[in-house]
Amino acid sequence: MKTRIITGVVLIGALAFAITMGGWIFALMCILCIGVALHEMMHVLREKGHQVVRWPVWVATVASIPGFLLFNNKMLMPIMSFTVFVITAYVLFHGEPHIEDILMSVMPLMAVSLPGMCLLAQINAPERWQQVMLLCLSFLVPTAGDTAAYFIGSRFGRRKLCPAVSPNKSFEGAVAGLAGSLLIALVIYAVTCLATGGAANEMLPPAWHFVLLGTLGGIVGQLGDLFASLVKRHCGIKDYSNIFPGHGGMMDRLDSVLFVSVLIYIYQTLVFM
Repeated sequence: MKTRIITGVVLIGALAFAITMGGWIFALMCILCIGVALHEMMHVLREKGHQVVRWPVWVATVASIPGFLLFNNKMLMPIMSFTVFVITAYVLFHGEPHIEDILMSVMPLMAVSLPGMCLLAQINAPERWQQVMLLCLSFLVPTAGDTAAYFIGSRFGRRKLCPAVSPNKSFEGAVAGLAGSLLIALVIYAVTCLATGGAANEMLPPAWHFVLLGTLGGIVGQLGDLFASLVKRHCGIKDYSNIFPGHGGMMDRLDSVLFVSVLIYIYQTLVFM
């Protein structure tokens, strides 16, 4: 537990630094983290025996970065669609084709690369305070939910939430996680109010937006966690890697964040762009 806490504090410090600096510093750190998470997922799938076609996914991920940072992602769908075609053609014409190899090759693209780009694009919000607010929602809503679910679930959990995927997760922990996500979303709203002048700022979203984002983010974050657990269970591993003592790998830390980042990016495009 001591190792887990120390690592957690270091990770929180790194996150605070990245969000505070913003701009290209955040972008570079985000791209690095996405790359590590993408490598971890493809590695564990290949270790399981799936013939994951990696190079089209890497090319598509790199090609999408300027689109999300500079050109409002207008090339996203063409890039992603073309990548799926390339993966399909490669599997069909190399060795003995198996449909699961196509599916397992596309999964990292959709579960890591695309959500990672949604996270990266949040620094494109028009105002600096909007960027910080969106990034805090993407990171803190699932993190607060994970933390609340862990501590409450480990102590008071009785009813299993999804035993076929993650036997240790409980219904009580899931409810606590949802409450934690909602609470931190309201805290982010309160801090944003203080930082921007509150109701005097016409661009500030109303409080009910944060209630909705906290609730939906809590649900989506837990789904992301369960999805990552399903992949680990399929591959027969406990963690994606061991780069973070007590916390596993990058994908273990970003699983719920990646899912929530898609929700927050959709909100960003609807409200701020």
